[in-house]
Amino acid sequence: DFPESKDVLNWQKKVDDLNIRLLFSPTITPKSTSYEIKPGDTLNKIAKQFKTTADLISKSNNISGSTIVPGRKIKVWNAPFSIFVDKSQNVLTLKSDDEIIKTYVVSTGKNNSTPVGTFKITTKLPNPTWFKAGAVVPSGSPENVLGTRWMGFNLASYGIHGTTAPEFLGQQVTEGCVRMSNAEVEELYIIIPLGTEVTIVD
Repeated sequence: DFPESKDVLNWQKKVDDLNIRLLFSPTITPKSTSYEIKPGDTLNKIAKQFKTTADLISKSNNISGSTIVPGRKIKVWNAPFSIFVDKSQNVLTLKSDDEIIKTYVVSTGKNNSTPVGTFKITTKLPNPTWFKAGAVVPSGSPENVLGTRWMGFNLASYGIHGTTAPEFLGQQVTEGCVRMSNAEVEELYIIIPLGTEVTIVD
Protein backbone atom coordinates (compact mmCIF):
# COMPACT_ATOMS: atom_id res chain seq x y z
CA ASP A 1 0.00 0.00 0.00
CA PHE A 2 2.89 2.37 0.71
CA PRO A 3 5.68 1.51 -1.75
CA GLU A 4 7.65 4.70 -0.98
CA SER A 5 7.63 4.07 2.77
CA LYS A 6 11.03 4.02 4.49
CA ASP A 7 9.99 0.73 6.11
CA VAL A 8 9.64 -0.88 2.67
CA LEU A 9 13.09 0.39 1.65
CA ASN A 10 14.61 -0.79 4.92
CA TRP A 11 13.11 -4.27 4.57
CA GLN A 12 14.25 -4.44 0.93
CA LYS A 13 17.79 -3.64 2.04
CA LYS A 14 17.61 -6.34 4.73
CA VAL A 15 16.40 -8.90 2.19
CA ASP A 16 19.16 -7.86 -0.24
CA ASP A 17 21.82 -8.17 2.46
CA LEU A 18 20.50 -11.58 3.55
CA ASN A 19 20.47 -12.86 -0.05
CA ILE A 20 24.09 -11.79 -0.60
CA ARG A 21 25.19 -13.29 2.74
CA LEU A 22 23.55 -16.61 1.74
CA LEU A 23 25.10 -16.44 -1.73
CA PHE A 24 28.56 -15.87 -0.24
CA SER A 25 28.17 -18.53 2.49
CA PRO A 26 28.77 -22.32 2.36
CA THR A 27 25.05 -22.92 3.08
CA ILE A 28 23.44 -25.05 0.35
CA THR A 29 20.31 -23.38 -1.05
CA PRO A 30 17.72 -24.50 -3.66
CA LYS A 31 19.77 -22.73 -6.34
CA SER A 32 23.07 -24.36 -5.40
CA THR A 33 24.47 -27.85 -5.12
CA SER A 34 27.10 -29.76 -3.17
CA TYR A 35 29.99 -30.83 -5.40
CA GLU A 36 32.83 -33.18 -4.50
CA ILE A 37 36.15 -32.03 -5.93
CA LYS A 38 37.69 -34.62 -8.27
CA PRO A 39 41.37 -35.18 -9.12
CA GLY A 40 42.34 -32.82 -11.94
CA ASP A 41 39.65 -30.27 -11.07
CA THR A 42 40.45 -26.57 -10.97
CA LEU A 43 38.24 -23.73 -9.80
CA ASN A 44 37.93 -22.50 -13.38
CA LYS A 45 37.02 -25.97 -14.65
CA ILE A 46 34.28 -26.38 -12.01
CA ALA A 47 33.03 -22.85 -12.68
CA LYS A 48 32.78 -23.55 -16.41
CA GLN A 49 30.94 -26.82 -15.79
CA PHE A 50 28.28 -25.09 -13.67
CA LYS A 51 28.26 -21.78 -15.63
CA THR A 52 29.32 -19.81 -12.55
CA THR A 53 32.53 -17.98 -11.56
CA ALA A 54 35.66 -19.22 -9.83
CA ASP A 55 35.45 -16.08 -7.67
CA LEU A 56 31.99 -17.04 -6.40
CA ILE A 57 33.08 -20.63 -5.65
CA SER A 58 36.07 -19.29 -3.70
CA LYS A 59 34.01 -16.69 -1.83
CA SER A 60 31.22 -19.07 -0.80
CA ASN A 61 33.61 -21.80 0.34
CA ASN A 62 36.26 -19.62 2.04
CA ILE A 63 38.90 -20.80 -0.43
CA SER A 64 41.98 -18.59 -0.63
CA GLY A 65 44.29 -19.03 -3.57
CA SER A 66 43.73 -21.53 -6.38
CA THR A 67 44.65 -24.78 -4.60
CA ILE A 68 41.74 -27.18 -4.06
CA VAL A 69 41.79 -30.65 -2.51
CA PRO A 70 40.14 -33.69 -4.16
CA GLY A 71 37.45 -35.22 -1.97
CA ARG A 72 36.38 -31.93 -0.40
CA LYS A 73 32.71 -31.07 -0.82
CA ILE A 74 32.00 -27.50 -1.83
CA LYS A 75 28.95 -25.39 -2.56
CA VAL A 76 28.47 -24.43 -6.21
CA TRP A 77 25.75 -22.05 -7.43
CA ASN A 78 24.05 -23.66 -10.43
CA ALA A 79 21.16 -21.32 -11.29
CA PRO A 80 21.67 -18.71 -14.03
CA PHE A 81 21.98 -15.04 -13.15
CA SER A 82 20.55 -12.16 -15.16
CA ILE A 83 20.66 -8.39 -14.86
CA PHE A 84 17.82 -5.92 -15.41
CA VAL A 85 18.51 -2.17 -15.64
CA ASP A 86 15.69 0.37 -15.41
CA LYS A 87 17.00 3.68 -16.77
CA SER A 88 14.03 5.69 -15.48
CA GLN A 89 14.76 4.60 -11.90
CA ASN A 90 18.56 4.26 -12.24
CA VAL A 91 18.29 0.84 -10.63
CA LEU A 92 20.10 -2.38 -11.53
CA THR A 93 18.45 -5.61 -10.38
CA LEU A 94 20.41 -8.85 -10.06
CA LYS A 95 18.19 -11.90 -10.54
CA SER A 96 18.64 -15.66 -10.45
CA ASP A 97 15.91 -17.66 -12.20
CA ASP A 98 13.68 -14.54 -12.06
CA GLU A 99 14.08 -14.29 -8.28
CA ILE A 100 15.46 -10.92 -7.19
CA ILE A 101 18.78 -11.32 -5.37
CA LYS A 102 19.70 -7.64 -4.91
CA THR A 103 18.94 -4.17 -6.26
CA TYR A 104 21.64 -1.54 -6.76
CA VAL A 105 21.45 2.23 -7.33
CA VAL A 106 23.37 3.06 -10.53
CA SER A 107 23.98 5.91 -12.93
CA THR A 108 22.96 5.67 -16.57
CA GLY A 109 23.60 7.80 -19.65
CA LYS A 110 22.85 11.47 -20.02
CA ASN A 111 20.56 12.45 -22.91
CA ASN A 112 19.18 8.91 -22.96
CA SER A 113 22.52 7.58 -24.25
CA THR A 114 22.40 4.18 -22.53
CA PRO A 115 21.27 1.67 -25.17
CA VAL A 116 18.01 -0.21 -24.68
CA GLY A 117 17.78 -3.93 -25.41
CA THR A 118 19.18 -7.29 -24.34
CA PHE A 119 22.94 -7.77 -24.26
CA LYS A 120 25.47 -10.25 -22.90
CA ILE A 121 28.54 -9.76 -20.72
CA THR A 122 31.48 -10.65 -22.98
CA THR A 123 34.47 -9.18 -21.10
CA LYS A 124 35.40 -8.85 -17.43
CA LEU A 125 38.42 -6.81 -16.36
CA PRO A 126 39.68 -6.00 -12.85
CA ASN A 127 41.26 -2.56 -12.43
CA PRO A 128 40.66 -1.57 -16.08
CA THR A 129 42.68 0.94 -18.06
CA TRP A 130 40.50 3.64 -19.64
CA PHE A 131 41.21 4.32 -23.29
CA LYS A 132 39.63 7.69 -24.00
CA ALA A 133 40.07 9.89 -27.05
CA GLY A 134 43.74 10.83 -27.28
CA ALA A 135 44.74 9.43 -23.88
CA VAL A 136 45.33 6.26 -21.89
CA VAL A 137 44.26 6.62 -18.25
CA PRO A 138 45.76 3.90 -16.02
CA SER A 139 43.92 2.00 -13.33
CA GLY A 140 43.95 3.81 -9.99
CA SER A 141 44.12 7.27 -11.53
CA PRO A 142 41.51 9.66 -10.07
CA GLU A 143 40.67 10.50 -13.69
CA ASN A 144 39.87 6.91 -14.63
CA VAL A 145 36.06 6.99 -14.65
CA LEU A 146 35.83 3.18 -14.96
CA GLY A 147 36.62 2.63 -11.28
CA THR A 148 37.80 -0.81 -10.16
CA ARG A 149 35.89 -3.20 -12.46
CA TRP A 150 34.69 -3.39 -16.08
CA MET A 151 32.07 -5.80 -17.45
CA GLY A 152 31.67 -5.15 -21.15
CA PHE A 153 28.64 -5.88 -23.33
CA ASN A 154 28.56 -7.45 -26.79
CA LEU A 155 28.12 -3.84 -27.94
CA ALA A 156 31.46 -2.07 -28.32
CA SER A 157 32.32 0.58 -25.70
CA TYR A 158 29.30 -0.15 -23.48
CA GLY A 159 29.25 -2.01 -20.18
CA ILE A 160 28.91 -1.90 -16.41
CA HIS A 161 31.75 -0.34 -14.42
CA GLY A 162 32.75 1.35 -11.16
CA THR A 163 33.16 5.06 -10.57
CA THR A 164 35.38 7.80 -9.23
CA ALA A 165 32.30 9.97 -8.54
CA PRO A 166 29.89 8.01 -6.32
CA GLU A 167 28.06 11.23 -5.43
CA PHE A 168 26.39 11.10 -8.87
CA LEU A 169 24.92 7.60 -8.47
CA GLY A 170 21.17 7.59 -9.09
CA GLN A 171 21.48 10.19 -11.86
CA GLN A 172 21.70 10.10 -15.65
CA VAL A 173 25.23 11.43 -16.06
CA THR A 174 27.36 8.84 -17.91
CA GLU A 175 28.40 8.67 -21.57
CA GLY A 176 26.12 5.64 -21.95
CA CYS A 177 27.52 2.98 -19.62
CA VAL A 178 25.95 1.74 -16.39
CA ARG A 179 27.99 3.02 -13.45
CA MET A 180 28.03 1.54 -9.92
CA SER A 181 29.90 2.23 -6.71
CA ASN A 182 33.26 0.44 -6.64
CA ALA A 183 32.27 -1.75 -3.67
CA GLU A 184 29.07 -2.86 -5.39
CA VAL A 185 30.59 -3.41 -8.84
CA GLU A 186 33.27 -5.58 -7.16
CA GLU A 187 30.50 -7.60 -5.50
CA LEU A 188 28.63 -8.03 -8.80
CA TYR A 189 31.88 -8.94 -10.58
CA ILE A 190 32.36 -11.92 -8.24
CA ILE A 191 28.84 -13.18 -8.93
CA ILE A 192 28.15 -12.97 -12.65
CA PRO A 193 29.91 -15.13 -15.26
CA LEU A 194 30.67 -14.27 -18.86
CA GLY A 195 27.55 -14.73 -20.98
CA THR A 196 25.23 -13.23 -18.34
CA GLU A 197 22.22 -11.59 -20.00
CA VAL A 198 21.67 -7.87 -19.37
CA THR A 199 18.30 -6.31 -20.22
CA ILE A 200 18.04 -2.51 -20.25
CA VAL A 201 14.72 -0.66 -20.47
CA ASP A 202 13.71 3.02 -20.54
